[in-house]
Amino acid sequence: MGTTAAVERPTPRGSSKARRRRAVGLGTLVALLVIATVLSLAVGARALGPADVWHGLFAAPESDQRLTEIRLIVQTVRVPRTVLGVVAGIALGIGGALIQGYTRNPIADTGLLGVNSGASFAVVVAISVFGFGNPFQYVWFAFLGAGIAGVVVFGLASIGRGAGNPLTLALAGQGVTVFLAAMTTAVALSDQQALNALRFWNSGSLNGVGFDVIWPVTAFIAAGLVLALTTLPSLNLLNLGDDVARGLGVNIALSRTVGIAAITLLAGAATAACGPIAFLGLMVAHVARYLTGPDYRWLVPYAGLLGAVVLLVCDIVGRLVVRPGELDAGVVVALLGAPFFAVLVWRGKFRKA
Repeated sequence: MGTTAAVERPTPRGSSKARRRRAVGLGTLVALLVIATVLSLAVGARALGPADVWHGLFAAPESDQRLTEIRLIVQTVRVPRTVLGVVAGIALGIGGALIQGYTRNPIADTGLLGVNSGASFAVVVAISVFGFGNPFQYVWFAFLGAGIAGVVVFGLASIGRGAGNPLTLALAGQGVTVFLAAMTTAVALSDQQALNALRFWNSGSLNGVGFDVIWPVTAFIAAGLVLALTTLPSLNLLNLGDDVARGLGVNIALSRTVGIAAITLLAGAATAACGPIAFLGLMVAHVARYLTGPDYRWLVPYAGLLGAVVLLVCDIVGRLVVRPGELDAGVVVALLGAPFFAVLVWRGKFRKA
């Protein structure tokens, strides 16, 4: 699929100046993530100062009612929300960078593998058929649905004349996504409870998820990160073209299988925990590529950190714009991502080279 992403070349190792610049950029992103994390703990319907945040995190329990309330706000609401924002943002950012690399499609997003639609369908089935209404119960259905959808898409793309072709993968993902979206609508419309739950879950929220969900999901994301890191050298070679990569000794089928598994773990776990968040992976992958060039050894860490920063900032903005109410983070990301996507289309980034 001869897109502009397919013809980019990784930057040679030699330039120490380029490496220093990228290292400084990575450090800057870490600093921005720390700032966003502190703001996420402080900002909300009830604004907290630095001393209040510190007390809420580390001070011993006291009899003072105000300080007790602060501890409850920080430890039971904002800390889980912030941790989920960091974890999910890293997962979706890296997943977006990987899916664009493996499909060689600069407008690809993690939803291309059917992950979002698979998770949505599994959620409505869990609620409608099994009566599960607690996030800890249906999050596992969401993860299972995302994983099965990813396997089905990859399986369909691996058979027939166009087996292994990035275009075949995109078409299989689109077909599975449309089918599962129709099935989700059919089930949700027949069950009011499932429809109401799906409306909330589909908005992409970091709120209301406890550590009983976050820690297990983080374990799956960590596994996805390990797989992702092992694929980066071969992914650089794959973006030179399949023939070149094969000539340089890359096992293309194995590399793509491991890469798709990593994407499914990353995007599936993040989507299961906080719902589908559109455009995040798409946006940060492009920004990371602009900052680092096409070398995935740098692009992927940049995309992960950018994903965490952007998701936290969007969540903070959502808490402020309609106070004392909130806009879900997924809504704010979509409001930012839709114009970004339009600019990509306008600039012709998706056209064949």
